[in-house]
Amino acid sequence: MKFNEIATVSGKPGLYKVLKPTRSGVILEAFDAKKSKLVVGANQRVSILSEISIYTLTEEGSAPLEEVLQTIEAEFSGDLGLDSAADQDEYRAFLKHVLPDFDEEKVYVSDIKKLISWYKILREFAPELLTKSEESAESATDAAASDPEQAAE
Repeated sequence: MKFNEIATVSGKPGLYKVLKPTRSGVILEAFDAKKSKLVVGANQRVSILSEISIYTLTEEGSAPLEEVLQTIEAEFSGDLGLDSAADQDEYRAFLKHVLPDFDEEKVYVSDIKKLISWYKILREFAPELLTKSEESAESATDAAASDPEQAAE
């Protein structure tokens, strides 16, 4: 499974696996114990996880969600240290630890809570997505080796 096969639906909690498109929308399967199916029409907003990013103050302006989730897994391995009684400052401190240059004006606490919720769902139902793939690391190394200018930078 890949990040481009997982979606979120505006107004609905949780994450969904994209099963197949239909003429009027897409068929999704919930990441939960029930594996309930959902047909989402064109009038509902569906976002694919691979297209979501978090605002940063860097030159690029954002960090891909996939990288942020993989950093959380590498740093915390499931034990986030946040409980349901955590306040806004604790959530912001958590994201500051994971992504030091996130834009505090554009990223709301509700966004951080959603990020944590998605992390927990993925950790339970698709943990392979949270580990940085050796394939992508090898391809980056190969690309640097084949392009001397890029390797010199």
